[in-house]
Amino acid sequence: MKSRASRPEDLVDQPGGGGLPGRLGDELRAELIAFRRDLHMHPELGNQEFRTTAAIKDRLERAGLKPRVLDVGTGLVCDVGEWDGVTPMLALRADIDALPIPDTKVDVPYRSTVPDRAHACGHDVHTTTVLGAGLVLAALDRQGLLPNAVRLVFQPAEEVLPGGAVDAIASGVLEGVGRIIAVHCDPKVDAGKIGLRVGAITSACDRLEISLDGPGGHTARPHLTTDLVTAAARVAVDVPALLSRRVDARSGLVLTWGRLHTGHAPNVVPQHAELSGTVRCLDLEAWRDAPDLVHAAVDEVAGMHQAKSVINYVRGVPPVVNDAESIGLLDAAMTERRGAYAIEDTEQSLGGEDFSWYLEHVPGAMARLGVRPPGDTRGLDLHRGNFDVDEEAITVGVELFTAAALLAGRS
Repeated sequence: MKSRASRPEDLVDQPGGGGLPGRLGDELRAELIAFRRDLHMHPELGNQEFRTTAAIKDRLERAGLKPRVLDVGTGLVCDVGEWDGVTPMLALRADIDALPIPDTKVDVPYRSTVPDRAHACGHDVHTTTVLGAGLVLAALDRQGLLPNAVRLVFQPAEEVLPGGAVDAIASGVLEGVGRIIAVHCDPKVDAGKIGLRVGAITSACDRLEISLDGPGGHTARPHLTTDLVTAAARVAVDVPALLSRRVDARSGLVLTWGRLHTGHAPNVVPQHAELSGTVRCLDLEAWRDAPDLVHAAVDEVAGMHQAKSVINYVRGVPPVVNDAESIGLLDAAMTERRGAYAIEDTEQSLGGEDFSWYLEHVPGAMARLGVRPPGDTRGLDLHRGNFDVDEEAITVGVELFTAAALLAGRS
């Protein structure tokens, strides 16, 4: 997407009184909505975000910035302002990938044009808010109003375990960064508001794949076989039950199955069965112990039925644990922009988010960005084909990020 290059003073409204600069001008607001809709129409899966990366890169370069494509070939990192090599930078992170599900919306002109691909998690909004913040901050920097350099991180493959954050960190996006913040769309919060929480705000999420094997046979003589259908059923039922008694219930460790497959004929005891699901956990320490606990429980139950088990436990992401100081920064930024009434407390979610990997290295926080049209009763949710947002959220996200950058630079 291309548009004429604007003068710095066209991108932002100048503050009145003693307020912070960096509120969106009408021209940039309209451009960002168009940019988001373009991304929404052309969703790309993790590590395949070439068009998305090119669109972001083009717009940043036209603003006079120097983005660098990450080593994996998609995603970018870009500094706004000249880093002095000493003062830790604030990083703003966005994820840019879409989901492998069809877009089922029928009443909007920006419906996905790619079959079985959709921005059903709001990453197009996340991307647009960080892009918009970068453009506003670049305009402020040209006016001498940016107190410290800010880093923009456009990360690929958030939906691919263990997450594109791992590759982004390996590409050096955190070098010189002292704090990182992000937002995630929340369809349960009205547009114009954000949700904040100190401590864990998401769950750890791992993937579990189990194969069970044994000699099959005729259903007339199950005593001569390893009854893998029964074994698989017992693993599906008993392993989650065992785990609930072997970890502190407050850790929220939950194993949920998404797939169970075995057998092909009604009178044949099969030789092979497969189960797969996710392990989610609210507590960081319990998450660290989860693989050993799951292995032991599966082996125990499978062994009772003489089934040989092969376990593939795929580490996903730890919980996102919000730093109190970073939450204080977001709180102050939102209060400056919209007032304290625009801030809600939010609960910890069982969803996983690879933003957590950044927080293994630097402090930071993720806010819930309200995207529900006020009064809307449709009950839209993430990872559904009809997911959509109130685009006022883009303005809120941009102004939240810019205020946070200005406040962080003054501290």
